[in-house]
Amino acid sequence: MAHSYSPFPEGKLTDLAVSAQETKVVISEKNEQSLKDLAFGSLAGVAGKFVEFPFDTVKVRLQTQPLDRPIFSGPIDCFRQTVRNEGFLGLYNGLSSPLVGAMLENAVLFVGYRRAQDMLREFIAVPDTHHSNGAAAADPVPLSIPMLCLSGAISGVFASMVLTPVELVKCKLQVQQIGRLYTKDAMNGPAAPKALHSGPLSVIKHIYTQNGLRGFYLGHFPTFLRETGGGAAWFGSYEAICRMLVSREQLTAPQGKIITQKDLTAPHLMFAGALAGMAYNFILFPADCIKSHMQTQDVLRSHQRSAHGASMAAVKQGFLATGKEIFRSEGIRGLYRGCGITVARSAPSSAIIFMTYELLSRRFS
Repeated sequence: MAHSYSPFPEGKLTDLAVSAQETKVVISEKNEQSLKDLAFGSLAGVAGKFVEFPFDTVKVRLQTQPLDRPIFSGPIDCFRQTVRNEGFLGLYNGLSSPLVGAMLENAVLFVGYRRAQDMLREFIAVPDTHHSNGAAAADPVPLSIPMLCLSGAISGVFASMVLTPVELVKCKLQVQQIGRLYTKDAMNGPAAPKALHSGPLSVIKHIYTQNGLRGFYLGHFPTFLRETGGGAAWFGSYEAICRMLVSREQLTAPQGKIITQKDLTAPHLMFAGALAGMAYNFILFPADCIKSHMQTQDVLRSHQRSAHGASMAAVKQGFLATGKEIFRSEGIRGLYRGCGITVARSAPSSAIIFMTYELLSRRFS
């Protein structure tokens, strides 16, 4: 009887088959978790965006008003003038684009964050043994806070690729109605300039016609800076605060009961999320201010030409040139214009995002 030849002993073949099956199971579980992160992150992003968008509109208008003749004296004045001139729905101008963007952003952030952790565990990271005692046997060993910050920064790199075109469309729609206010000086002055775009599709068509696909990434560098630094601060702060709350709850827990992050209540999660959102928005706010200027300069120059009959060259400035212009006009204060309202609106928004994501993850895990 003929025998087939194998370079591996029979026991070795069995071990290889078992190893391959285990690898297949691990990959399948990771893909399933990524799909859950995708769905939960998207839903969390939508919930947070409805809360934060009116504040974002005020922030963008404060950031992009003319440097030589500011229209608004502050956030409250901007809010009041916007509602008076455009109605309450004026605060939601351009919502559709960032609503999609919020779904994509948070989906990418949470998926990227988990995958970055997996990568760091496999290659370079040292687990945080101080906080690993309460982890279930099936749970991955927690990483240290610096490694979680690095994971957040990596997820921010990918989020910036999604966010740049979305925020470009959003910012153009948010500031085009500001043209009504450029002509408020005289009752019988020139009529307010007509809005350049009727909606997101009009903006997309205009950008593609003028600059092609490359035009959608105007302002990508400051978005990249904001998202990498912000991602590190967002996830790092959230995890650090959650661990602090876990340690605090452990002190009052019944003897023998081990408290983990999964035992934190909704108010705990919202508290940690709120502080994380504030850290995210504050840490690299000047980059966001420069980005808003870069992405709206053509819209604002168009309004100024229409309102004053001036001949203005449509020169697009880069990151450094825009930053220097803002600093030269208003100093460091100009780079933080709108920071207060941005940090304030980020607290409830981020609280809702993290709470929604965590509770959905627990419910369907």
